[in-house]
Amino acid sequence: MQMLFHCPTTTSRRIYVPQCVIICLVVSAYSTLFSPISIFSFILPLSLSHLLLYTSLISTFCLNTHMLTYPCPLSHPQTPVLVCSDAFRVFLQRHCPVVAEPFSPTPWCWGGRLQTLVRVLIKSSPQVDYRNELIRTADGGQISLDWVDNGDSAAYPECYSRPTVLILPGLTGNSRQTYVLHAVCQATRRGYRCVVFNNRGFGGEELLTPMTFCAADTSDLERVVLHVRELFPQAPLLGTGVSLGGMLLLNYLARKGSEAGLVAGLTMSVSWDTLESCASLEQPINRLIFNRHLASNLCQAINRHRKMLETVVDVDHVLKARTIREFDERYTSVLFGYKSCLDYYQEASPNYKLPRTTVPILCLNAADDPFSPKHALPVALAKRLPNVALLVTSHGGHIGYLEGLYPRGEGYMDRLFGQFIQATPWSCDSVLIVLGLTD
Repeated sequence: MQMLFHCPTTTSRRIYVPQCVIICLVVSAYSTLFSPISIFSFILPLSLSHLLLYTSLISTFCLNTHMLTYPCPLSHPQTPVLVCSDAFRVFLQRHCPVVAEPFSPTPWCWGGRLQTLVRVLIKSSPQVDYRNELIRTADGGQISLDWVDNGDSAAYPECYSRPTVLILPGLTGNSRQTYVLHAVCQATRRGYRCVVFNNRGFGGEELLTPMTFCAADTSDLERVVLHVRELFPQAPLLGTGVSLGGMLLLNYLARKGSEAGLVAGLTMSVSWDTLESCASLEQPINRLIFNRHLASNLCQAINRHRKMLETVVDVDHVLKARTIREFDERYTSVLFGYKSCLDYYQEASPNYKLPRTTVPILCLNAADDPFSPKHALPVALAKRLPNVALLVTSHGGHIGYLEGLYPRGEGYMDRLFGQFIQATPWSCDSVLIVLGLTD
């Protein structure tokens, strides 16, 4: 595994002070913009003097403790590693040339953590006008769907047969995330219809029942797929999931098998082993930069729906969670009836379920993703499964994949998404024939 994703750069050296300062400035700005500044317990944003002090202190600490050591990729842009069957490889290299193109990350932004942070701060938000729909669930709850019907599609003018792309955002995401907006633009540009599945409680809707979501529970996704198929029974449907949305999609495809109702799947930055992901996020730097922020966002969502949820969980106890693991111990595993957080994490992990999937699936991960360590990637499974392709870049972080000097616009992940949905033959039978899964 280590050799498979080794980066053959000219040297592997510690980051110089100016580069470390860039990282710390981004961390400081990220904390200022997206968290309550718990470091100083201030209500107001950090002043410039505090920002500089914070930067210099962390820079010194990181350099002295050898915590910021990355290989510099400038000399040798790396071609991603593609692990799949021969038939799937031929199909992808012919129709998705980006899988064979070297990926060169933004020169000043090559570490996995920095790629992850900068994407949030710098990525553009294309204008997308959604049509919102609320659908009811069997337990009396509601799900918020955001549609882009693309009625002006020249490639597919007939509404009933226009292909549909179903998009599942990440853990605390919704249809307004930059990566979702760029995916919608890629799909509509090719004439497709899009629908974004917002997880309960994160789409702006009110909770009607004391139930939200988790990566192991596919019941809401099953309801959404059934709804879309009922509306457009003759329109092919492709699913794509990002981060936790990808975990949910994979768990759904494994559970439903040949009855999934999708022609293909695409996942990006999936955490394959939830326990390993938690361990990675609990490393000191990752805990400071990512873990606490995500836990805070989750707690804010619970607090927003306090009146509905306090009947089933101890909300005050949940709100004291400072890490994702603590949140899952106090909320997720309790709400969904798991004996322990460990049981939930084992059930949520999609890695061992891949053999139960039947439709073609392309999975993009970065070897330096702080959320999904490379040793947990299902390389051995992807080698022997005819319908699964694992594409691994040396760099890219978590939902980062920034390239170019000023990476605000379309990036590597967006191009891969666009090429794959365009390459997918919008028929289950034709896809299986292409991959050699049937005659």
